[in-house]
Amino acid sequence: MKNTQSPTINMTSGWLLLGLAFVWGGSFFFAEIALREVPPLTITLHRVFWALPVLYLVVWLKGIEIPKSVTAWMCYLIMGALNNAIPFSLIFWGQTNIGSGLASILNGTTAVFGAVVAGLLLVDEPLTTRKVVGALFGVLGVAVIMGLDALTNFDPRNLGQLAILGAALSYAFASVWGKRFLSSYPPIMNAFGMLVGATVLMIPIALYVDGMPAVSLSLDVWTSLLAIALLSTAIAYLLYFEILVRAGSANLMLVTLLIPPIAVGLGYIFLGERLGSEAGYGFTLIAVGLAITDGRLLKYLFKKTKS
Repeated sequence: MKNTQSPTINMTSGWLLLGLAFVWGGSFFFAEIALREVPPLTITLHRVFWALPVLYLVVWLKGIEIPKSVTAWMCYLIMGALNNAIPFSLIFWGQTNIGSGLASILNGTTAVFGAVVAGLLLVDEPLTTRKVVGALFGVLGVAVIMGLDALTNFDPRNLGQLAILGAALSYAFASVWGKRFLSSYPPIMNAFGMLVGATVLMIPIALYVDGMPAVSLSLDVWTSLLAIALLSTAIAYLLYFEILVRAGSANLMLVTLLIPPIAVGLGYIFLGERLGSEAGYGFTLIAVGLAITDGRLLKYLFKKTKS
């Protein structure tokens, strides 16, 4: 029987965490390839649509009851918008202007945004001084990456970076929405339900904006589309909830720090992407912000200085 009282990272959960970082970090890499032939909104549709059968199969095999109430499915529709349709579309559009590595670094602000939004909207997760300081480090990291001229000079790269930050903010609101309205349902059902909601939203939007999805795509692009749906979405959610049970939500936050190096590495090796030094400095500040928000590193250092 799994111990959910004091979850820690053991060898198994550590490998699962690394696997999750690879499949989520790989989503930025796969998207970069898919964007060569497929527009952003259609990539989002592919991502949520092809992941549905896998998660439905898991729901069916586990014998999880699918909710029948209209209220539940309206909640899933909103969750699908906040956690899938909006952020996926913003990230993929952002990647038309910036590289996959930089996109993954900016997406690393998700955990910091999440702590602030939860602190403002949830009574049981108050906005503490530690969270505020962590958020300030995260904002400072973003400012270093974007540069001081981002507010004065028009540059498509700036819009691309703002799109990624908008996605991170949408993820933050999604976590609050899920906690308030979906906590009574099984986690896997929530993953399946929000993908249904996202698919329902994206079909008319993608068809209206991009037209009918093209079928005659190169093998590389089809492979990337399926990888981003099956690996970076369906398998990623299964890993996510398994780690949540084994290691807890606090340890799960560590994946935020693992994703950017993996995405940057894949972009460097296979796509020839190069990042300036400001990206490294910015990521360091964002990582410090996450560590402060999480709090455990500070507690450990405080204990070491006392002993």
